[in-house]
Amino acid sequence: MTVIDVHTHAYTREWYEILRKFGGEYNIQIRPDGKEEIFKENTPVAFPQPGHFDYDLRIKQMDATGIDISIVSLTCPNVYWGGEEISCKAAVASNDSMVEAQNKYPDRIRWYTSLPWEYPERAVKELERSCALGASGVMVLANIAGRSLTDPIFAPIWTEIDRRGLPVLLHPTDPPGALSMDMGLYDLSWSVGFMFDTTLAVTRMIFDGFFDKYPNLKLIASHGGGALPYLVGRFEKGDEVELAERRKMKRKPTDYLRHIYYDCINYDARAMQYLISIVGHEHVMFGTDWPHQVFDTKGAFANTALLPDDQCKAIRSGNALKVFNI
Repeated sequence: MTVIDVHTHAYTREWYEILRKFGGEYNIQIRPDGKEEIFKENTPVAFPQPGHFDYDLRIKQMDATGIDISIVSLTCPNVYWGGEEISCKAAVASNDSMVEAQNKYPDRIRWYTSLPWEYPERAVKELERSCALGASGVMVLANIAGRSLTDPIFAPIWTEIDRRGLPVLLHPTDPPGALSMDMGLYDLSWSVGFMFDTTLAVTRMIFDGFFDKYPNLKLIASHGGGALPYLVGRFEKGDEVELAERRKMKRKPTDYLRHIYYDCINYDARAMQYLISIVGHEHVMFGTDWPHQVFDTKGAFANTALLPDDQCKAIRSGNALKVFNI
């Protein structure tokens, strides 16, 4: 059975050194175990692993676990720091590294482009350049330096993404307010902050009528959609009591939850089965989060293996083949 991993990450050494020098509030600190970790001020954001930088190691891991294609993305903090020139330079460094990897492993590697979203004109140009170089989709964090993805400033980028009908991996980062919510003290950025960031971002999109404005883009909500499937009842009740004059969306919240896509990274077969019960197996794809310390390749295979054969095949590759036109 073909397996396509739609949620797996990479860094490049050039990007990493740009971050080290120009990251500002994003900084690299030494952990108690002597290894480097990326922080936002004193809140942990990401822990680089050897596999983030080494595509030969990635291919070995894919071969060992049975993954045929990896669609690679630059994880947080992506390129939303350093000012216009640095942000653009960091995006090009990451994207060019992924082009090189795809050229080396054309049957195994695909990639999402990273864009300098804070500078829409430059972002659209980088999107055009990336698509010409073979990008399969777009990577976006759930907030752009604290700004909602529905902010009108980003409309030119979304318009071009929608025109091209591209898949968009929406990935969380440190949510606004993380520094004042003691997430660093308890190291809750990953377990709680990321889920909140994704949930808030997509909920804003739903209630803003975003998917009516941009019906052709194919949004993928990371980590099983955060808390989205579990809030379906609250969304429906909120819509039921909303004033008609304030309502922006054309359909019901559940319709939008079934419009977008999700990965299967939720670490628990029961959670994945509940997600499927809300959105349908046709809207769930295989993901591992490799090579982050919290990757769950084993769990992704085990949990999908519990499903009926047609659902397992769809999630492991069938849905991705359609979404990414592979």
